[in-house]
Amino acid sequence: MKHIDLNCDMGESFGAYTIGMDTEVMDHITSANIACGFHAGDPLVMDKTVKLAKQKKVGIGAHPGYPDLLGFGRRHMACSETEIQQYVIFQVGALQGFCRAHGAKMQHVKPHGALYLDAVENDTVARGVAHGILAIDPDLLFVALAGKKGEPMRRMGAELGLKVAYEAFPDRAYTPEGTLVSRKQPGAVISDPDTVAQRALDMANGYVIAVDGSRIDLEVHSLCVHGDNPAAVALVKNIRNILETNGVQVMPMGEKSAL
Repeated sequence: MKHIDLNCDMGESFGAYTIGMDTEVMDHITSANIACGFHAGDPLVMDKTVKLAKQKKVGIGAHPGYPDLLGFGRRHMACSETEIQQYVIFQVGALQGFCRAHGAKMQHVKPHGALYLDAVENDTVARGVAHGILAIDPDLLFVALAGKKGEPMRRMGAELGLKVAYEAFPDRAYTPEGTLVSRKQPGAVISDPDTVAQRALDMANGYVIAVDGSRIDLEVHSLCVHGDNPAAVALVKNIRNILETNGVQVMPMGEKSAL
């Protein structure tokens, strides 16, 4: 039987601001990428989200980003490899503390937003992220972009001995080069549940259709749906339904047979 993980970015509320529908979405995913306070989240939200993920038996991952709360971590920053490494250590270490407080095990680390995109394009950024993960726990999975475009990021993790999980985004449009269409472009985020579900099934079967109609081959271990997408609950329900209906088992990426 084919198997795949279904992950979502979560814990992005902070202070008086509520972002996403974590409680509703958590019932349908198998892994949660939890914000660590730099781009979103705060200690109370981190604690609550880790506790909820453990209750729902959802795999827990850290979602570190640039120190850019005002820009939600989506603005690119000129940082040295050492700075990036320390940012990752700081954030992953913070979430690790909440995991220990709740007797939960952290499963993975997935960079957020501009940090993720920069790691795809820049070896220095990818190396900084990977070294940060390694410093906390070499057994943590390093989540990287699936497809040819993500090869440098995946190679960097593998060279340092990290196990790498390949990720694709059914609710995002892809360029012919295999990267995500900028959110500044119309149609970059796909909200129709049926369209997203079909794209998820395509990805589980090893490919995605780019905006120009070309086919991009992908090896995919995990599918991501963005928690700040207004249609997040409907998307994850439809994705899980179409996958399981077509014989694809949905399971956390950290389970032994998942990669």
